[in-house]
Amino acid sequence: MKKTTMRKYARLLARKGVNVQKGQEVFITAELDQPEFVRMLTEECYRAGAARVVVDWSDSTLTRLHIRHRSLKVLSELTSYELEKWKYQADKLPCRIYLVSEDPDALAGVDVRKLAQSQQAKMKVIKPIRDTMENRYQWCIAAVPGEAWAKKLFPNLTRRAATERLWEAILRGARADGEDPMAAWDAHNEALAKRCEYLNGLGIRELHYTASNGTDLRVGLMEGSVFMAGGEYTEQGVYYNPNIPSEEAFTTPKRGCAEGIVYASMPLSYNGQLIENFSVRFEGGRATEVKAEKGEEVLSEMIAMDEGAAYLGEVALVPYDSPIRESGILFYNTLFDENAACHLALGRGFTGCLRDYGKYTQEQIAEMGVNDSIIHVDFMIGTSDLTVTALCQDGREVPIFKNGTWA
Repeated sequence: MKKTTMRKYARLLARKGVNVQKGQEVFITAELDQPEFVRMLTEECYRAGAARVVVDWSDSTLTRLHIRHRSLKVLSELTSYELEKWKYQADKLPCRIYLVSEDPDALAGVDVRKLAQSQQAKMKVIKPIRDTMENRYQWCIAAVPGEAWAKKLFPNLTRRAATERLWEAILRGARADGEDPMAAWDAHNEALAKRCEYLNGLGIRELHYTASNGTDLRVGLMEGSVFMAGGEYTEQGVYYNPNIPSEEAFTTPKRGCAEGIVYASMPLSYNGQLIENFSVRFEGGRATEVKAEKGEEVLSEMIAMDEGAAYLGEVALVPYDSPIRESGILFYNTLFDENAACHLALGRGFTGCLRDYGKYTQEQIAEMGVNDSIIHVDFMIGTSDLTVTALCQDGREVPIFKNGTWA
């Protein structure tokens, strides 16, 4: 990939992604796949005014070794220096950039129960700290190619050619392959804002999803909830884009208000393991039955992570003819695949989807219906014949999606 193109992408993530403010710190999390790009991104963060940039490297192969060889007790421990790092972030509120590039099958075959139990134990300590940071800092998830990921998508190409092809697909989906990616994102955010303005004017109380694959699901929304899309603001008024790419208009549904069954339309990579051809049945808002041709044990462990993991935390509307869907590529990566089709998320909801959320305590927000959990996992449900109908507060039934796209 041309260095000038990579540099534009790095600048986009620093200035439109997290929108680094002068004097802020930046934490970057990345696998070992693209060190040159990480160096570029670090430099662009400094150019944007960052006081300090910290890079945390990770490696899926090492993670496999840790899961295999550490005892459950050791794997579940949050060391003192890890805890202090979380406390430091809660105090300093640095920007967070997450660069994803790992193999979707990286952790295939690991002890699912052991991994889930260790994550549960750690999150009991991390979550209260993380909750204090909610809506108060800028973060962005973006992607760079990894060789293993690229070969899964393009198995007939050499590693180098597959990686180059994946670079092209990532940049195209991220609207970062043109002359001025930042201007492209300004226009994109404006269009998404208009879409949300329309949806929020309807007064929707329930969404009804149907498709020929058997999906028939009703999801209730909270009074006072809003659809959001593209960029958003921190409590301090800093505008940033948490997902690059992003084609969705999303909101947080009301906990306990989901009835019916939904069939996934794409595989889900969760904790480095693939879940394929699966369905989720909801009763009283809770996922009471899951089935999958592959990865059913992983899916079952996922919804048992805590009490809120089996409830919905997000509903997102994405047209089936989105640019990412039209690329014809199944990315096996939620960041991209969720922007190729309508999706739902199990687990934690977004407090920012409530009007005037800053006026309420966490207890009041929970009473209003925002689900809480240590997980937030998106899975895709959009199909070419998906229909979504809005039932409004005034009794109207308004078609939102027809044949997979905006009605």
